[in-house]
Amino acid sequence: MLELDRDAFLWVVEHRAGPLDPLFVGFSIVGYAGAVWIVLAAALAARKRTRVVRAAALTAAGVWTSDLLSLGIKALVERPRPLDALPGVNTLLGGTVGTSFPSGHAATSVAGAAIVMLLARRALPALAVIALAIAYSRVYVGAHYPLDVLGGAALGGAVALAFVLGLSLRGLPSGARPRSGVPRRPG
Repeated sequence: MLELDRDAFLWVVEHRAGPLDPLFVGFSIVGYAGAVWIVLAAALAARKRTRVVRAAALTAAGVWTSDLLSLGIKALVERPRPLDALPGVNTLLGGTVGTSFPSGHAATSVAGAAIVMLLARRALPALAVIALAIAYSRVYVGAHYPLDVLGGAALGGAVALAFVLGLSLRGLPSGARPRSGVPRRPG
């Protein structure tokens, strides 16, 4: 499986399209620390005239939880980055440090897109495209293997799901959630 992952990485890096290089480098840069998702949450909340600080704080909590979890998993797994494991790999973005699995960019992007989607469901296609572009950019620029990105995306999805479930259960008495979704009548 890891050999297939390496081969897929090499295929992507060897088949870059020069005019797209700045685009994917840009997506990688925009994805650092998940800030793009926090800004989008605040902008969408302001547009909808809802609580901007709450939307930004919730998104930041989800994004940074994903990022911290990815850092913890990286410390446990210690998978070398392609640059360190494959001699002669041409990376488009310098300064990438640490280990490779899972991709923090993918984790924060999936978590951020899913949480921001709560503010603007109609924006889901655009949010998904941005998240996928940021995640894919990590392979394209030579920073991660494809499985790193898939692992990060799964982590970000799990964090987003936990946040969404936490929000939907909030305010219900002692975990008693009606199965029908219809509030129970007193008495």
